[in-house]
Amino acid sequence: MGFIAVAEDDPSQSPAVTVPNSPFWPDINLSDLRDAMRIDNTVTAGRLLGAVTEAMASVNHELRDWRQQQLAKGYAKADQVPADEIAGVSIILQRYLRAVGCRTKAILVERLRDFDTTTAGDKRADRLDPTIDDLRRDALWAINDIAGKSRSTIELI
Repeated sequence: MGFIAVAEDDPSQSPAVTVPNSPFWPDINLSDLRDAMRIDNTVTAGRLLGAVTEAMASVNHELRDWRQQQLAKGYAKADQVPADEIAGVSIILQRYLRAVGCRTKAILVERLRDFDTTTAGDKRADRLDPTIDDLRRDALWAINDIAGKSRSTIELI
């Protein structure tokens, strides 16, 4: 039997930090991302910031061609691109935030072994592998939806 210390989710201890993005894409509010992706305060602010920064860079890179097309059409920001809205928010922005959130959480879950390298930690991390795949898939689907691409790639051998 062991003891596992878990930090409480105290919003007052987690300041609403916003990570600036490139001019076309929205900034990312870490508090909103924590809430949306169910990332508790056992993930330090520094670790979260690193994961979010990498996720933003990755998603931005994958959408660079689509972004260039929109800039060529005269849209300086993603929220200016015509799109349906749900709950008053462009589905492009919703999907972008989902892609960044899913990539962020996948990065964090992949690093779970760093926290606990015992056999129990390895087994728990192994159980999360399908979750990592699901998060990466959801991010890719959101990116493909923004870019107007199919969600599936099929190759004939």
